[in-house]
Amino acid sequence: MPVAVTQRSLFGLDAPSFDHTFAGLVRRELSDGAWVDHQAGWLAGHDTLFDTLVDAVAWEQHRRTMYDRVVDVPRLTGSLPADLSTTDGEELAVIAAMADAFSTHYGARFDRVGFALYRDGRDSVAWHGDQVARDLHEAMVITVSLGSPRAFGLRPKGGGPAIHYRLGHGDLMVMGGTCQRTWDHCIPKVARAEPRLAIMFRSEWASSWSPRLPTLGNLMA
Repeated sequence: MPVAVTQRSLFGLDAPSFDHTFAGLVRRELSDGAWVDHQAGWLAGHDTLFDTLVDAVAWEQHRRTMYDRVVDVPRLTGSLPADLSTTDGEELAVIAAMADAFSTHYGARFDRVGFALYRDGRDSVAWHGDQVARDLHEAMVITVSLGSPRAFGLRPKGGGPAIHYRLGHGDLMVMGGTCQRTWDHCIPKVARAEPRLAIMFRSEWASSWSPRLPTLGNLMA
């Protein structure tokens, strides 16, 4: 797939590694029992992992009905193929390691992973809560952002003052508590942007639409 990040960061091309201690994690309490955790630059070697995932993920272009016509969803989504090559398995072992680190830190098993690719400023996602998590009293959705930073907004459901982050270059964002139910989040369109790739980790409750990590044991071997 001809997608590349041209603005590389200082530590982006190292071998992928992350902060197992979560020492830089900052929690922000929101209203109505919602919260977010954020750590800038949590993953080193993010550009290396970006390049690997662009090739390894089975990307899909979905379509949806909008008013009286069918249009492309303005981003690509995907999952890892079930039969990873030996090379891919070695390079992608960090994803299974991240899932284990999240499980230990937050006390829930994060073995469901999905991907979204925002190719340029035209790719976006409107204000929303996660499709399954918003029907649960509390849930956690974890995102690790690779590639160039993009604006990420949060606002109370129904409207209100928004909170903004810029996520990319290995940043970690965790939406927890009632966040999916009582707050919305978005990535707005912008005039110009380089590619950003999001890795999204979810727990077993998302089994109906978020694929399990393939060959999880093999990736960790």
